[in-house]
Amino acid sequence: MTTKKIALVDDDETVRKTFALLLGKKYRVETFKDPKQALAKINGSQPDLLIADFKLPQFSGVELIRKLREKGYVGEAMLITAHPDDVRLADMGRFNISHFFVKPLDLDVLNASIDRVLQPKDPPPSAA
Repeated sequence: MTTKKIALVDDDETVRKTFALLLGKKYRVETFKDPKQALAKINGSQPDLLIADFKLPQFSGVELIRKLREKGYVGEAMLITAHPDDVRLADMGRFNISHFFVKPLDLDVLNASIDRVLQPKDPPPSAA
């Protein structure tokens, strides 16, 4: 298992359990059932990747990512949603959200995307 950490925020217990089982083999996964719980905990822990459901109780996944970015979160961010027409691409760019996936999720595609996002980045070429 890698030391990379993923935080998942989804109010659906089945989704949280599925992600924990699927991703827990390769990554450290922490799940949250609502955005306020996630905001309180993630603020200090800086996961490498945050995956948030778009529609959450209290406030949206985009709002959660916005709040975390304002508090200094610099990790990767992705959205999952059953309502793709509600996702605004401008918000994705503004808050540096790299991907969004539509429910029902294709777990193979999701897993491959997460692996790519969390791969070590090559250092920039040095100036000659």
